[in-house]
Amino acid sequence: MIFHSLDFAAFFLIVVTIYWRLSHRAQNVLLLGASYVFYGWIHPWFVLIMLASTTVDYWAGQRMEDDPANRRRYLAASLVVNLGMLGVFKYFNFFVENVRDVLAAMGLTVAPPLLEIALPAGISFYTFQALSYTVDVYKGEMHARRNPVDFALFVAFFPHLVAGPIMRAKNLLVQVEYDRVWDATKARHGVVLVAWGLFKKLVIADNVGVIANRVFSQNDPAFEVLWAGVFAFGMQIYADFSAYSDIARGVARWFGFELVVNFDHPYIAHSPTDFWRRWHISLSTWFRDYLYIPLGGNRGPAVVAACTLITTFLVSGFWHGASWNYVIWGFYHGVLVWSTRAFGRLLKLPEHWPGPLALVQIALTWVAMMAGWLFFRETNADFLGHFLRLTPLTTMEGEAAIGLHFFMLAATWSLPLFIHDLWALARERQLAPVVWTESRLTGLRLAGVQAAGVGLLASLTLVLRSTTSLDFIYFAF
Repeated sequence: MIFHSLDFAAFFLIVVTIYWRLSHRAQNVLLLGASYVFYGWIHPWFVLIMLASTTVDYWAGQRMEDDPANRRRYLAASLVVNLGMLGVFKYFNFFVENVRDVLAAMGLTVAPPLLEIALPAGISFYTFQALSYTVDVYKGEMHARRNPVDFALFVAFFPHLVAGPIMRAKNLLVQVEYDRVWDATKARHGVVLVAWGLFKKLVIADNVGVIANRVFSQNDPAFEVLWAGVFAFGMQIYADFSAYSDIARGVARWFGFELVVNFDHPYIAHSPTDFWRRWHISLSTWFRDYLYIPLGGNRGPAVVAACTLITTFLVSGFWHGASWNYVIWGFYHGVLVWSTRAFGRLLKLPEHWPGPLALVQIALTWVAMMAGWLFFRETNADFLGHFLRLTPLTTMEGEAAIGLHFFMLAATWSLPLFIHDLWALARERQLAPVVWTESRLTGLRLAGVQAAGVGLLASLTLVLRSTTSLDFIYFAF
């Protein structure tokens, strides 16, 4: 079930209407059942995979607490089951195909079996969420839960289930266990998030996505056309993914839950490090806490710290998909973060460049982030190599104009995102007009502005939405 469908609208209205008439325990049972219906709407068997992960982690958490002497074994069981299912469904064909190619290069012809099944939606997300619980119980940072409904709801809570944000048990499980109270103000803010999210998805992401798809469907685009397509995809994935997170947060607020912020205006980041503090925050912090720091973080010799950093990014890239381009993308960002940190220390540069140079710093970071999307978007290694060899010198007459046309078209559709990010940048810099304006928006005045904004967004969405409906990009991960 997808957020921008009539099925979901009816589903949401029915569930939320019943929900607030029930006791706390009954609310959790309803939400759990609703979450399984939501997740299994198209492929009911997906629910069985999630139930297996839930059951093992629920059992492992209790056994670690009841039998601490053997807690390593129970943690290992959780890791093997969760990562094993992720490996089978998401990476099995990748490894088999690569082994086949290696053997073929050695002159050995084999035809290994491949899995012909759909990748369970959101498996990367709920697997990491469940693992955070077992790791935290293993480390003694939280107690094992005894209520199976509460724990199952923590894993399956439908608003963020398929594409995040990835919630920690320390945050979401606590909200599951305690009474929720209807808050009209939070619900109103939730409507604003949903309206903004639907606008970003249906108007911005889907329209620039058509441009990106058209460019990447070509075998030999001109240099300017290619990079216009990369720009379009960079705006598409930002609008698309942040839209899902916004809608998830908005829907969750109607049930009394607060999900973590997953995006904090990443395209106004002042460095690659800052970008990863702002982009897919729930995943970045997951890898920081459960991989980067346990591997040693920035402790130890500089070479070891650099290897740890780059390894973390490589794994993060591979998390996104079973294809070498995602590994290359992770390596690109790992090297970028390491090199900018190293040069910054060597040249004794401030983290934030002063005055107007701050805009130069943001622009340079933006260009570097945009360039990296080429590795993410193009999954064919041969095409990727060809694209990297393109130069303006190979452009045929008229192709540069086509590239400029695509770029300007994508920029026009993305204009609301640029305005939104520039407003956020002005807020961060504490510019007087923005501070004054936001200080005036309180109480009924804020409610009125929000109502007008939701009406405007809804109207524009109906008028400007793309005629081509595209799936959320992160449904594939």
